[in-house]
Amino acid sequence: MSIHRLVSNMKIGICSDHAGFAYKSRLIGYLESKGYEVKDFGTHSEESMDYPDVAHPLAEAVEKGETDLGIAMCGTGNGMAMTLNKHQGIRAGLAWTEEIGRLVRQHNNANILVMPARFIPYEDAEKITGTWLETEFEGGRHQRRIDKIPVR
Repeated sequence: MSIHRLVSNMKIGICSDHAGFAYKSRLIGYLESKGYEVKDFGTHSEESMDYPDVAHPLAEAVEKGETDLGIAMCGTGNGMAMTLNKHQGIRAGLAWTEEIGRLVRQHNNANILVMPARFIPYEDAEKITGTWLETEFEGGRHQRRIDKIPVR
């Protein structure tokens, strides 16, 4: 079943640091207009803060199934991705184009989308998010590779 057919039941967690705050605020409205339930993990202003303070709670919520998927933003996206990917149950994919957003879902089954707020226009963030949410995981050889990611 396609992801976009599950929208009414899907809960998305979202977080950002101060650099991604404006985009996060707008993306919440975009997601809600598409029928997603959104849980905001912060930050709640453009005041400087440390991205791990919001990334870890988002990752824990996705791991526990409290949210189905997550979206995170910071200046470059790298700090968020590095922090999120410390969690064994997380596959956070950094995307700055629609094609990369599609591929991190299709090939890597990313359960958190990360975007670089300082390096893409807001309109691209919306397009990347929509594409990522509507893309299905291919499975097959990609599942075999994903199964090898966790450190045991």
